[in-house]
Amino acid sequence: MRPELRTAIATVCLSGTLDDKLAAAAEAGFDGIELFENDLLASPRGPAEIRRRCAELGLTIDLYQPFRDFEAVPPDVLARNLRRAERKFDLMAELGVDTVLVCSSVSEDAINDDDLAAEQLHLLASRAAERGLRIAYEALAWGRFVNGYEHAWRIVRRAGHPALGVCLDSFHILSKGDDPRAIRAIPGEKVFFLQLADAPTLPMDVLQWSRHHRLFPGQGDFDLTTFTRNVLDAGYRGPLSLEVFNDVFRQADPYRAAVDAMRSLIALKDSLGLLDVPAAPVADGYAFAEVVGESNLAALGFARAGVHKTKPVELWTQGNARVLVNAEGEPGAIGALGIAIPDPAAAAQRAKVLLAPPLSRTAGPGEAPLTAIAAPDGTQIFLCADDDWLGDFVPTGESAAEAGITGIDHVALTQPFDNFDEAGLFYRSVLGLEPGATAEFAAPFGLVRGRGVSGGVRLTLDAALVRRGGWAPAVQEPQHIAFTCADAVACAEVLRRQGAELVDIPGNYYDDLAARTDLSAERIAALREQSVLYDRDEHGEYLHFYTELAGARVFFEVVQRIGGYSGFGVVNAPVRMAAHHEARRGR
Repeated sequence: MRPELRTAIATVCLSGTLDDKLAAAAEAGFDGIELFENDLLASPRGPAEIRRRCAELGLTIDLYQPFRDFEAVPPDVLARNLRRAERKFDLMAELGVDTVLVCSSVSEDAINDDDLAAEQLHLLASRAAERGLRIAYEALAWGRFVNGYEHAWRIVRRAGHPALGVCLDSFHILSKGDDPRAIRAIPGEKVFFLQLADAPTLPMDVLQWSRHHRLFPGQGDFDLTTFTRNVLDAGYRGPLSLEVFNDVFRQADPYRAAVDAMRSLIALKDSLGLLDVPAAPVADGYAFAEVVGESNLAALGFARAGVHKTKPVELWTQGNARVLVNAEGEPGAIGALGIAIPDPAAAAQRAKVLLAPPLSRTAGPGEAPLTAIAAPDGTQIFLCADDDWLGDFVPTGESAAEAGITGIDHVALTQPFDNFDEAGLFYRSVLGLEPGATAEFAAPFGLVRGRGVSGGVRLTLDAALVRRGGWAPAVQEPQHIAFTCADAVACAEVLRRQGAELVDIPGNYYDDLAARTDLSAERIAALREQSVLYDRDEHGEYLHFYTELAGARVFFEVVQRIGGYSGFGVVNAPVRMAAHHEARRGR
């Protein structure tokens, strides 16, 4: 096992004043920071006072950044740049930081001459070394002439000064598709600093991509485990540092964002085999889902099978689907999820290491001692090894006319937009659920972003990208539980006969379905009659329908998966949203 690596975070990752950022980083457990120059300039504290404040918080200042547009310039520009550098060296001495980040030039003054760049960087490093300082040279992905890490390393090697090394930034390397394997050829002592950032795959200008859409490790599409392993294999032993430019993070609560950032580094260390932590649990389906308040499950063919011995909670069942109805809490919400896993104690230990808040639970005499943690949106996640918890309910002996529902397929949780990426990382790192592709679609009231996570259980995470003013859906932040069945059309027919309030889908949808698919007229007619929606991919088909709302924001879905279909019918979401709005407006 490799030695413990320190953690750091660039102040640019977090919102607030410099004092806010430092306090949040320290509280989240970071060892050090990268001090972004703009944060220093806006701070009322002088450099020496910032140094003292960091020491009080247990933080080191590991990097000062950025120093821009230095190398490969004409003599008069070089003279100005050296004067500028000497001022920054004075500042670094006061701050107590020994490494400055020098970005490859984007200036129009720059000359495409590697020998000149090496010569001038050697001069800069010589002056830094006289002050006990180091220069970490970084290739910006949009650098005018130097925009790749291998090019930057060639210049550093040519310069040949011990106080000059490279800074490797995962975004600048992976966003361009550069192969990180060549990093292993760089001597570890010449890798002066490592900056980590993830990102979604976006077909856009790399500068805009970098400035607005970086993410913490594990939240995007980059393979940071392989990237970081290459850096460590080269012999790097400095801090794992985050440098993330993200519009949402820089407006969010810095304390919460810092915890999310630390969780991402803990998960990365785990993926590299650097931590002694229990493996992510392997879920074996849903033990139960809990709704708060009236749910009208009887109309869906569920039986009220039990009443909790000490709490105002009822157990409703049909097939293997178990739903708890809790009379306490926020009405019309999904309050808790029970996930079946083999070793709750190990899962709870992993959750603790990954900074998932544990939930205290008062258990009465003889009640099952369930372990619970809190998801980012406040949903309670219960870790269930077996069905012992069923003993907490007194059987009622009641039965209901079953409608063909067999179990729980997935649960859909609407996330506050600012916490969408945080939620994905939580479920991935703590519970081992693998995120699918992020989808954005035009809903009746604006863009919605959605992402499925799965692995033994399925969840969908949804967020409205923008919501302004009073003109908004009648159903805000909806949540729903999707049940499985063997025949969606037959199930819908039975439920309608039993009085279930199902959402009616417009005829235009089925006219379009006939135009864009090769489904038979008879099959489309059956779907139309029962308002069953349809989707398919190369692996199989997906039939699903919805109930009206049970309370303020919760509804139910019933799904039939045919073949290897693994999605969630996202293409039909705008139709469902409009139908729910029309139904609510007509009441």
